[in-house]
Amino acid sequence: MALCSYESSLFSLGHGAPVNLVEQLHEHYVCGRRVRVLARRLAPLLPDRARVLDLGCGSGEMANAIIAHRPDVGFEGLDVLVRPMTYIRVRAYDGVTIPHDDCSFDAVLLVDVVHHADDPLALLREARRVARACVLVKDHTLEGPFAGATLRFMDRVGNARHGVRLPYNYWPRRRWFEAFECLKLDPGHWETNLGLYPPPTDWIFGRSLHFIARLDCS
Repeated sequence: MALCSYESSLFSLGHGAPVNLVEQLHEHYVCGRRVRVLARRLAPLLPDRARVLDLGCGSGEMANAIIAHRPDVGFEGLDVLVRPMTYIRVRAYDGVTIPHDDCSFDAVLLVDVVHHADDPLALLREARRVARACVLVKDHTLEGPFAGATLRFMDRVGNARHGVRLPYNYWPRRRWFEAFECLKLDPGHWETNLGLYPPPTDWIFGRSLHFIARLDCS
């Protein structure tokens, strides 16, 4: 559940070769833009003065960037891998059961986390359980030519060096909406074409592969 969970440039996937130059370019030119774009898009979707659980938060850099737009909200983080240095308070958890009571947060944030779960529906169910108002999700849709190969490529480049598990559990749009209906989550906001990358790379790695959704708790 690393912060920069998938995006990068080209390298050979098959042999685990070092990609230090690509990783450096990724960190400097991709991750920074991604955080800025997502923070700007996610911030208006949070309730006023919300207490937010950032699930799979990594370093908490995304939460910190959102706070720059929304100083009225507060964040706590959970992750299976707690980093030595974090922007927000982060606690370890088992990746299955959120150690909080029902409806204990106004909102739960999952940024490129659900597709890393062995059981994505169970993870969303836990997020729904502890959220009073809404669950915010940024993730992928398995839509379009070569979507699976592109998503696996991006996930491997962004996460393999961090030791993040890569089950590649990508869902098509239809499966996402089936999950929302099952969990009684109302997709009050669904947004694609996020502009995470500068052109022309966005034509390859952007497309319809990314979405943001605000799921209102009914």
